[in-house]
Amino acid sequence: QVQLQESGPGLVKPSQTLSLTCTVSGGSITTNYYYWSWIRQAPGKGLEWMGAIAYSGSLYDSPSLKSRTSISRDTAKNQFTLQLSSVTPEDTAVYYCASGHYDMDCWGKGTLVTVSS
Repeated sequence: QVQLQESGPGLVKPSQTLSLTCTVSGGSITTNYYYWSWIRQAPGKGLEWMGAIAYSGSLYDSPSLKSRTSISRDTAKNQFTLQLSSVTPEDTAVYYCASGHYDMDCWGKGTLVTVSS
C-alpha cells in the first residue's frame, strides 16, 4: 500500500550537507502511530538507523549522529527529509527511508550517496 522513494544528489563534497527527500504515496505521514525513519548502509557494514519523525511530528535521533542529523517534514507534500551536516567519506552509503507501526516494514529502494571531492 504505502510506497516510499528517496531522492537527492548522489554526490556530496566533504564538509558539506547531505540532503535527501523521501516522497510517500499510498498513505499519509500523519497517519496515527506510524513512524518515518532514515536508515543507511555503508559499504561492507550493517544497517544503521539514523533517526525518525513520528506521525505527531516528534523527533528521534541516533545518539551517534544526533549532532549532525536534522529530520523534518512537509505534510502538504507528504514528504520527509534528512539533512546530515559536515559529511566525510565515511558517510558514503546507501540511504533508505522506511516506515511502520512498530517495525520498519515498508522501505524505499534506497539511494547511493557518495562523499568525495
